[in-house]
Amino acid sequence: MKLEIMDSPGQLVNALKPISDAGGNIKSVIHERDPLSESKTLDVEITLELPKDRLESLKETLKKSGVSIVRIGEERFLIRKSVILIGHLMHTDLSDTVDRIDATGFAEVGELQMIMPAIDEPTSAKMTLKSDSLEDINRAMEILRVIAVQKEILIVEPLEGI
Repeated sequence: MKLEIMDSPGQLVNALKPISDAGGNIKSVIHERDPLSESKTLDVEITLELPKDRLESLKETLKKSGVSIVRIGEERFLIRKSVILIGHLMHTDLSDTVDRIDATGFAEVGELQMIMPAIDEPTSAKMTLKSDSLEDINRAMEILRVIAVQKEILIVEPLEGI
């Protein structure tokens, strides 16, 4: 859920309390001021669990309290899959690999940890892909497999169901 609130004391509480009152379980809250914006508002991203039969009531309560609802949708980037990449990752343009996954619009590289033992030795990296569905994670993995063949990179994937 993405909300827009006035940048003044107490407004974040005004946005969160109705969620709690509706029986919502707030998982995370991110609120930030856009330094380039001259608006006196803040964007608030809230990840939450809420029974579907309470959503309409929550929307009405938020609107009445002066909170603007920008977007309501399922949590994004819930599904994560980590793989190990082994090869000459830097020499084969790792940023290109990341960009090609991120450019899909349905998945992104959420985390990347790399170990570089020596300049001429293969590099290993743990790459975590994020998406909002298992189907899209699998589509991103197919793209990563194609890239790996092109760049002669070994992918070590987790064993599923273990």
